[in-house]
Amino acid sequence: MVSGGLALLYLVIAVAVIIILTGKYKVNAFLVLIGVAFAYGFAIGIPALDVIKHVKNGFGGTLTKIGIVIVAGTIMGTILERTGAALAMTEAILRLVGKKRAAFAMSAAGYVVSIPVFCDSGYVILNPLNKALAKETGTSMAVMAVALATGLYATHVMVPPTPGPLAAAAALGADLGKVILFGLIAAIPAALAGLFWALKVAKKYEIEPDVKETYSDIVAKYGKLPNTFLSFLPIVLPLLLIFMKSVAEYPSKPFGTGAFPQLCSFAGDPVVALIVGLLVSLFLVRKGELSAAVNGWMSEGIRDAAMILVITAAGGSFGEILGKSPIADFIKTNMSGMNLGIFLPFIIAAALKTAQGSSTVAIVTTAGILAPMLGTLGLDPALTALAIGAGSMVVSHANDSYFWVVSQFSGMPVSTAYKVYTSATAVEGLVAVIAIWVMGLFF
Repeated sequence: MVSGGLALLYLVIAVAVIIILTGKYKVNAFLVLIGVAFAYGFAIGIPALDVIKHVKNGFGGTLTKIGIVIVAGTIMGTILERTGAALAMTEAILRLVGKKRAAFAMSAAGYVVSIPVFCDSGYVILNPLNKALAKETGTSMAVMAVALATGLYATHVMVPPTPGPLAAAAALGADLGKVILFGLIAAIPAALAGLFWALKVAKKYEIEPDVKETYSDIVAKYGKLPNTFLSFLPIVLPLLLIFMKSVAEYPSKPFGTGAFPQLCSFAGDPVVALIVGLLVSLFLVRKGELSAAVNGWMSEGIRDAAMILVITAAGGSFGEILGKSPIADFIKTNMSGMNLGIFLPFIIAAALKTAQGSSTVAIVTTAGILAPMLGTLGLDPALTALAIGAGSMVVSHANDSYFWVVSQFSGMPVSTAYKVYTSATAVEGLVAVIAIWVMGLFF
C-alpha cells in the first residue's frame, strides 16, 4: 500500500474528479462515486478482490443504516404533501414565527430534533415541512435546506446522547453533564452561523421546492386542510419515540432495566419509529382515497427514494475505501506533536471527516487517537470532545451520506450543494471551535 502522504494526495485528486464530473459535466453521481471508489482503491494499493469487498460492504452498510429510514420517510413525505398535512403544519409555524422567519424556524427545529436523532433521519422527517414552508413563503429551497441541515448538524456532533459525542465523552473520560451543557451552548453560534450562511449566500441560488400541490391547489381541492394535531403527529411521534430510546439507554438507566426500557429501545429505533410515523400518516387520508394512497402514493414515494438510496449508498462505498487507506495513521503521526491546543482535536477530526465522510467515525477515531495524549497535551476532556465534534462538521461533501440526503431531498444540483451547503459546514465548524476556544478561556 502507498504511503499516507501519497494516499492523501490521491484523495485530493479523487475529490476534484468527483466535483468536476458531477458538478460541471453532470455525470450521474452514482456512477462517479462507484467509479472513484474503485479507482482510489486500486491507486493506493488495495488488492483488487479487497476493493470489491469494501465497495460492497460500504454500499450495503449504508443501506443497512439509513435505507429503510429513507424509504419510509419519503413515503410519509409524499402522504403529508398529498393530504395537505405539510401545509397545515406550515400554517401553524408561520402563525408562530411569521413568514419572514421561516428559515430561522427550521434551523431552530433542527437544533432541537438532532439532539436525540441522527441528522440524516431528522432531515428526512422534517423535509416535507421544509419544502412546504419554502413554497408558502417564496423562499429558495437552497436557503431552507442549508438552514435546516446546519441546524441539525450543530447538535448532532456536539450534544449527547447522539452516539458520536457520547462515545467521545466516554473515550476521553469527560463529564457527560459538562459535555451536554457546553455542547448546547457551542451549538447555538454554530447553528446561527449556518443560518447566516443560508440567508446571505444560499439565497443567491433560486431553487423551486418540489411540492406536488401548492397551498392554493390543496385549499381549492379539499376546501379544508387536515387537523393541525394530526398533521404534526406523523413527525412528532417518531421523534418522541427516538427521544425515549435515548433516555432509556442513558448510562444512568433512568427507566431501569426491565421491560419498559426494552420497549423504548425497540420502538425508538429510527426504522421502527419512521414506520410508525408512516402508519400514523395514513389517518390523514380522506375516506375513499385510502386505496390510492396505499397503491399510488406509496409507490410514488418508493420511486422517489430509489435514486436517493443508490447515490447515498455509493457515497458509503467511497467512504469505506477511504477508511481502509493509511490516511488516519499519517494524520496521527504528523499532527500529534504540534502545539495547537484545543485546535489540535479540531484539525484531526476535520481531516478525518473530509477524508472518509462519516462524522461519527471521525469523532470516534479522533477520540481514540487523543485519549492517551490528553494529560501530555493539557486539554480539558469535555472541551476536547466538543472540539472533535466541531471538526467532524468540516466539511460535508461527496463522500458523506448526509451531503447526498440534503442535496437530493432538497432538489439542489450537486454543484450548488458544494457552493452553499459544503461551504456552510466549513463555516459552521470554524465558528463552533472558536466558541469552544472562548469557553476554554473561562472554564
